[in-house]
Amino acid sequence: MNTTWPMPPITDRASWQVQIDELRAREKANTRERDAIAAARRRLPMVEVNATTPLEGQNGTTPLIEAFEGRRQLIAYYFMWHPGRPAAEQCGGCTWCGSQVRELSYLHSRDITYAIFCKGPYAESVRYRDFLGWKTPWYAVPRASQETLLVDRDISMMYLISYLRAGDRVFETYWTTRRGIEALDNSYALMDLTPYGRQEPWQDVPPGSPQQEWHHAGGNVNGRPIPHWPRLAAGHADLVGD
Repeated sequence: MNTTWPMPPITDRASWQVQIDELRAREKANTRERDAIAAARRRLPMVEVNATTPLEGQNGTTPLIEAFEGRRQLIAYYFMWHPGRPAAEQCGGCTWCGSQVRELSYLHSRDITYAIFCKGPYAESVRYRDFLGWKTPWYAVPRASQETLLVDRDISMMYLISYLRAGDRVFETYWTTRRGIEALDNSYALMDLTPYGRQEPWQDVPPGSPQQEWHHAGGNVNGRPIPHWPRLAAGHADLVGD
């Protein structure tokens, strides 16, 4: 425990509650605005994508439409990958994002499949997923398929994309990147409730509050993505190459 970090001022409960109530009004307004944005998102038009675009999965070459697993909707997270590099050098931000969505039954109950689309070789990258203990459906997206699915976008970036299936046709309905990817997150949302927040340099914090430099959003610690350390401590091997 670091006792040098500054603490919020101490006050009586009644005064504290007054400021909580003021903040709560802003939180509720933000909630209503987020609901309005979600309503607008549901009313966006959509564009057709090639339903047969090839992916690589546990059963070999798989068309995009099969990634829906028979459901009507698909959310795909496009995971960045550095081919041939060891686990310690893979993307800390994508590792952060990939570690957030673990229980899929709630999504499935709403006819939604969630999958990770990795922009690297399947055999190599799926070992990374297994090292981290994830059960999320995992597909590799060949370069040509990336260019088809991410048309007019920087294919080197991470993306979160929503698709809708209508029979044997597939449509893209929404996409986001950068901080929009935080839709996946629960850790940051919880950090934002604490006095020290995310502890990242860009945040507006009181003087003296802890701030750390992260390798990527989500961060690396001691040269590795954060979720590696408990897996290594538990004895799991992190080999991803042949």
